[in-house]
Amino acid sequence: MVSEVRLAFAHPAERAIATAGDDPRDRISVRDHIVEVEIGAFQAERGTTQRVCFNVVVEVEPFTGPLDDDVDRILSYDRVTEAIAAELASERVNLLETLAEGIATRILAEPQALRAFVRIEKLDRGPGALGVEIVRSRADLGDRAAALAEERPHPRVVYLSNAAIDDARLNVWIDAFIAEGAPVILCVGLPDAEPPRPLAPHKWVERRIALLAIEQNGWRVAARDERAKVVATRTELDWAMKNGQVCLWAPSKMVLDATEGPMGAHPDPLALTSWFAGRMEACELIMLGAPAPTGETTVPLRALALDEMPG
Repeated sequence: MVSEVRLAFAHPAERAIATAGDDPRDRISVRDHIVEVEIGAFQAERGTTQRVCFNVVVEVEPFTGPLDDDVDRILSYDRVTEAIAAELASERVNLLETLAEGIATRILAEPQALRAFVRIEKLDRGPGALGVEIVRSRADLGDRAAALAEERPHPRVVYLSNAAIDDARLNVWIDAFIAEGAPVILCVGLPDAEPPRPLAPHKWVERRIALLAIEQNGWRVAARDERAKVVATRTELDWAMKNGQVCLWAPSKMVLDATEGPMGAHPDPLALTSWFAGRMEACELIMLGAPAPTGETTVPLRALALDEMPG
């Protein structure tokens, strides 16, 4: 009995271990994440904030392949804190139970997540912490987790020609794209200067050099506008879009990891951007100062000449 009482108040990580089945699982945890928020059913809790502490443990299937120190292959801690922030931002709630349920649902929408332990405690409502803890599995949620998995941002992907990068109005144009509402991801092509060639022909080396040259060109945009954060992974892109950050896509990581897509030794930057826009389920692809990509484009396309732009 003493052991059961101790376990009832132990950290959710211990609860997860104690209730584990025969199948081995990895666990990630967020401990003592404290947020000031307005929450509660009592009148005294309205119009004022209080400290709320979150402890979350997520069980995931062990990753069997090589991790390669790659953030896109694991469930990031950011996904847990984003689930907390998203539920707090969605609406004011009266009950911790409601908040915990929403957080667990968002976490279990992630493909790696199998079971979530969510403990939430109010720290300012009495001499001790007052809280709830729930345990939910993917099977408990049915279609709701799948529906949340579809709630990803649909960015506006903007390809910048070299003339656009060098134009004094670039910052004004980025302002205009931001004002259209969707998250903005900028893409660029090769610089005007010919990239270096390997000493002997080698298609994979040439491919990597071309991708790195595109990324170098992207850093020119970052130097022109500090809002343009150079981002390489899908996890970082998703985080940036959800947090209102303008991204500039560095293609090497996603292209080299792709099992389908632009595989040639000399990737066409226009086709590469079209492929990326489709993969990101973009709401629109804008070609600024560049022709439309050849081949099929799976998202709405708009080609703009520089003299059509404001400023």
